[in-house]
Formats: sequence, C-alpha cells, structure tokens
Amino acid sequence: MPELPEVETTVRGLTPVLAGQRLVRVEPRRADLRKAIPVDLRQRMTGATVTALSRRAKYGLIHTDRGDTLVFHLGMSGRWRVDPAEALAHDHLVVETGEGRHLALNDPRRFGFLDLVETTALDAYPPFAAMGPEPLGPEFDGAYLAAALKGRVAPIKAMLLDQRIVAGLGNIYVCEALHVARIAPTRAAGQIALPRLERLAIAVREVLLAAIDAGGSTLRDYARPDGELGYFSKQFLVYGREGEACHCGGTVRRRVDSGRSTFYCPRCQRN
Repeated sequence: MPELPEVETTVRGLTPVLAGQRLVRVEPRRADLRKAIPVDLRQRMTGATVTALSRRAKYGLIHTDRGDTLVFHLGMSGRWRVDPAEALAHDHLVVETGEGRHLALNDPRRFGFLDLVETTALDAYPPFAAMGPEPLGPEFDGAYLAAALKGRVAPIKAMLLDQRIVAGLGNIYVCEALHVARIAPTRAAGQIALPRLERLAIAVREVLLAAIDAGGSTLRDYARPDGELGYFSKQFLVYGREGEACHCGGTVRRRVDSGRSTFYCPRCQRN
C-alpha cells in the first residue's frame, strides 16, 4: 500500500498540473471502488477551479473554489497518470483541465476510494476526526510523544502505527525510524525516556523526508504521476533485509507482530 511519502509525492506531482486550473471534464468510469463514488461527483466538480492540493495522513486532497474537496485514497495499487498516451481498462476517473491536460486515476485492484467533502467539514470527516498530528507537522515532537504514550504498555511500534497517536505512519517507515533512533520495536512505549522520544521524533521526520525526496518506494505497483518509479527502497536500512548485515555489524532480523513483518537489528536497537 502506498504510504505517506508516496501520497505526498503524488500530491506534489499533481499540483503543477491541477492547481489554479478549471476542471472542464470530470468523468467517473464506474460507480464504486472500495466504496461507492459520490453520485454527484461529476456535477459538483465539473466547472470548479482547483484552489490547492494537500495531504492528510495517507489521503490526497484536491480543494476547489466551490467549497468542496475531493478526497482520494490510493488503496493497494492506485496511481494518477498525467497526460496518458492511451486509456487503460482500470482508469476509473478521468479529468481534463481548461489548459488541456488530462489525468486518469488508475486502480486495478479497486482498493482505493474517492469521496467529496465540504472543505470546512474536513476535520470532522470520519477518517480524519480521531487522527493524531501529522508526523511532519510542528506538533509532532518528543514532548508530544511523551504525553501521548504516558503509561502505555503496548510496544512502541504498535503505538506509532496507531493513527490516533500519529497520522499516516505505516509499517515500512516505522521500522526504519525505530532503527535510526536505535529503539527496539518491542519496547514498552510508556517506558521510553524523553531524550529517546525526541530522537525518535527526529528520526521519523528524517526518514519520511528522505523518502519524499527520493520519490517514494518501489513496493508493489506504486508509481509517481509522471510514471517514474520511486527509489527509496534502495535506501532501506532494515526493512526487507532479514539476514543481512546492519551498519553496526549486527544482523537484521525479522519477526511478525499482529500479522505484519517487523525488521530490526537486535544489536543496535536495544530496550
């Protein structure tokens, strides 16, 4: 599934094509993806001007001058194609701008979704209502983590994956950030001292920004809107590297927690 850096990269790729543009054609090609596409999406979006694009957790947001925001989630295999040379079978939403640019939201597995929300009501939108702060935002730091994790006995990895604690973090980048911060993924979250939590908050930010700069990972079917694959996976320190050497001289191990693979180095990531 595309994680936060992939969605951020997608939003950045769409911005120069869509921002400030009037949408002269908005054509859903089917009635649903993971859930029903709003029946009035075509009516409410056609003729609107895109005022800005942004991201919340793993969701992309396309804001318009009509007070509506198109919310998209890429699911497992979704991607936007910009000025595609040809139509594909799984182009489920087609958009044309007044400048003559064409975009297609392609999703072969149909695990993504589209929704239309009043912009002023975004904070109350069910997927966003209980979310914690953005990991790249000013609210996310060691002090925030100390307060949010106080008294929690669950492992720190599980807490970082809890969207109520921090928005948008996924398995790949949590594994990487814990490694950079030299914290064991099994460490009880409430027992981590403030200096280590400050180091962890910095590591989360550094790992995400590095991934965004690299264009996202190449996991599964992810591609940027311009069709170029990301390459951050070549920089993974522990994820997917079971049995390989860590930079500290230890060996990367893999364990399964709640059905998800956890990659870590027991030598430099200690409790």
